[in-house]
Amino acid sequence: MRPTAYTAGNQWQIAPQSDVRPLAAALKVSPLVARVLMNRGITDAESGSRFLNPRLTDLIDPERMPGIEAAVQRLCRAIRSKEKITIYGDYDVDGITGVAILWHMLQLLGAQVDYYIPHRIDEGYGLNVDAVRQLAESGTQVMVTVDCGVTGLEAARLAKELGIDLVITDHHQFTELPQAVAIVHPGLDADYPNQHSAGALVAFKLAWAMANTFKTGTKLSPELREFLLNATMFAAVGTVADVMDLSGENRVVASYGLQALGRCKLHGINALVRSAGLEGQDIDSYHIGFKLAPMLNAAGRMGHARLAVELLTSDNDLRSIKIAEYLKQQNEQRRQCEKKIFKEACELIHAAGLGHPDRKSIVLASDGWHTGVIGIVASRIVDRFYKPAILINTANGCGKGSGRSVPGFDLLKAINAGKELLEDFGGHAMAAGLTIKLENITAFASAVEKYAQEHLEEDAGRDVIKIEAVCGIGEFREEVVRELERLGPFGEGNPSPIFATMGAKLMSPPKRVGPKGEHLQVAIGDGSGAVRCIGFDMGHLEKRLLEHEFFNVAYEPQMNHFNGATSVQFVLTDVQFE
Repeated sequence: MRPTAYTAGNQWQIAPQSDVRPLAAALKVSPLVARVLMNRGITDAESGSRFLNPRLTDLIDPERMPGIEAAVQRLCRAIRSKEKITIYGDYDVDGITGVAILWHMLQLLGAQVDYYIPHRIDEGYGLNVDAVRQLAESGTQVMVTVDCGVTGLEAARLAKELGIDLVITDHHQFTELPQAVAIVHPGLDADYPNQHSAGALVAFKLAWAMANTFKTGTKLSPELREFLLNATMFAAVGTVADVMDLSGENRVVASYGLQALGRCKLHGINALVRSAGLEGQDIDSYHIGFKLAPMLNAAGRMGHARLAVELLTSDNDLRSIKIAEYLKQQNEQRRQCEKKIFKEACELIHAAGLGHPDRKSIVLASDGWHTGVIGIVASRIVDRFYKPAILINTANGCGKGSGRSVPGFDLLKAINAGKELLEDFGGHAMAAGLTIKLENITAFASAVEKYAQEHLEEDAGRDVIKIEAVCGIGEFREEVVRELERLGPFGEGNPSPIFATMGAKLMSPPKRVGPKGEHLQVAIGDGSGAVRCIGFDMGHLEKRLLEHEFFNVAYEPQMNHFNGATSVQFVLTDVQFE
């Protein structure tokens, strides 16, 4: 079951309906599957078949990735001359998995290779000068960045001065390119077909291109071929965790990577899957986003992300199990820390009246908030109050903040409105980070609020639920719901399909479930059929449902596997009362 948090006041946007019968007949699928395909702009049989049956041959050749030739040449030279190569990766899941891909490949090719992950709190994001100086002193001759580096102008200059040849692999936006012997980045060529490549996918393409230079005739060795198939797994985890658009090449990578997770022989991955309680299950994008990725991210949020890379590169089963269990504990600590900060933040919001409709933004500060967790809490604050939120940790006499926004409001521009009060800041429209002196926080909060008053639209933050079609409950037979699963992996750009039924009624009294009765179990019908439903965070609707004879529901139809029995279940997205 995949939780769908309930929020009131959602707007339903029902997709235009057209004749789906020709496409359904051509693809030999149900009309509902054809409907979803057409809603995603897939209107012909060839495109539909390619969508439903992703193939590795649909991947873009690595040699087409901008900047990759120079990177391959320099790394091959380093392998031949036994130069020390250090992979410098970001501390999030995208960076961690990308580092694992390149480390495994360079090891297979006989390179002298190590990796370096900056500390999230002590060093911050990106390539930093202290780390470059340290790596130069340790003998690094070639440095390869993963998921970072393209904005590290000063650090790149220092690397050149210290005699390190820098190879940058990244996917973030840039304004000025740093000095480097090679920059591998999809954005260097506007015609490159996949501008939404994750950092791990860019690293995968470099690893693939490296492997191609070591072919025997026209074929890869069995060892290199097997690893590249496994590497789709790392690229898939990075792509899903970094919320990349799951269409085109990303869909292929995610699809094959998820399959590879189920048959993986790497000790670290198997230990991670076992610790997450997913052994023997069909792993999908939900499991990556809400089970595996949080465990990997917990290393960087609560401690040091190097441990997560060690897990993904370990060949020791016992060590892998120990690390995976530790990451599981770290993730639980992260949850508890997040819960505590969220509670404190909500209390501050209510005490200061920041939840009032006249307020357009939320900026909060405390000296007891963990810097590695406040970004997640900011997201929860946005979900609760429908306003852009910035949380600042003021420990050690310096403010370090993380913010999240609502759709349609550029948080980076809001922060920029108070830039003269900041020591440093960066990010994008939906998420950003900053450093600030404590005495400037109040003035900064006022600057952000002023910008929000002028630019934040009234309905910003309210969810628009996109409905694929209005259907009768009886349309969702077991074989149809199983067929809908073929539309996955679901995620950004390819959301899990949501349908609606109008005029549903209760088949039995609703029941509140969960530790605090926060969830709702209910059976509904509409004349064409009946189905059991679960509504996460909808326990408070119990009485309202009893008060209405008819109501409208939006939901995700899914297969529920419980106690050896399988049945269709609706996961409620919204309930509307007329």
